Amino acid sequence: MIPFSVLDLSPIIEGGTAAQAFRNSRDLAQHAEAWGYNRYWVAEHHNIPGVASAATSVLIGYLAEATSRIRVGAGGIMLPNHAPLQIAEQFGTLESLYPGRIDLGLGRAPGSDPLTARALRRNLDSDPNAFPRDVIELQAFLAEPGPNQALKAVPGAGLDIPLWILGSSTFGAQLAAHLGLPYAFASHFAPGDLMPAIDIYRRNFQPSEQLAKPYVMLGYNVFAADNEEEARLLASSAQQSFVALRTGTPGKLPPPVPNYLENLDPRARAMLETVLSCTAIGTPDMVRERIEDFIRLTGADELMLTSMMYDHKARLRSYEIAAEVRESISLAA
Repeated sequence: MIPFSVLDLSPIIEGGTAAQAFRNSRDLAQHAEAWGYNRYWVAEHHNIPGVASAATSVLIGYLAEATSRIRVGAGGIMLPNHAPLQIAEQFGTLESLYPGRIDLGLGRAPGSDPLTARALRRNLDSDPNAFPRDVIELQAFLAEPGPNQALKAVPGAGLDIPLWILGSSTFGAQLAAHLGLPYAFASHFAPGDLMPAIDIYRRNFQPSEQLAKPYVMLGYNVFAADNEEEARLLASSAQQSFVALRTGTPGKLPPPVPNYLENLDPRARAMLETVLSCTAIGTPDMVRERIEDFIRLTGADELMLTSMMYDHKARLRSYEIAAEVRESISLAA
């Protein structure tokens, strides 16, 4: 069976707080572990009122402490915002506390707007080669140190922390292939280059010490419920959030609105249908059919599911349905 994993932005709902979002994420991680999910990732975003996962490595520790088996990691750390040594130390600390359970996904996007990126980085000097160099530098800090190596990550050096390259374009695919690392594509919100990126990654993959053959994990939205009407209603919170983000007015995750998509401006609706094309909305049977089609199309090795819902109990149920669906997926022609 293809592994399913969870991507969580630790959403802050309207009327809610970051503390509540963190408690919900912990609860979801515990349920995901019980339901057989493979890994639980949180993502670095900044200056977005509805996303609480800015201090990503801190949140990973909170979630790893509340679970015992599921892999916990970053999907991802936006490496241009950080010094590689700093990330090596942070994730070396996490791996030392929770051995064999920590993943480190790396992205080159800012995870923010230019003003916020400047506040994080102190300058925005652009160098197209900086991200690949930073990844290689980070790899060196996590490797066994040489006998005369003056600068070491303590903790971090010599720890077996799997690195992933994240991307939404062909750039990340090329880098992951060149370095022989697993590749996670953000098809859940940026599916435009999905198939070219997968093709480039698989055709150009060079085996490494970490990975012998290509491994592709794809983001996918699931809004599952016991009836279609409820599922469509629950999906409207994420739809509203995407429209707000794309129009420059991000906010906390809003409550669902009946018939939101049907009453939306045609241009906004077309935008949603494009950016959220990798999405399953509906009953268990509907979700299974959509996921089966997606796996057949892409040949994904793993799916990372995200389900941005206002109601926490409904979000739990959506992930529970997806776990049940995974047991019955058939990829026969």
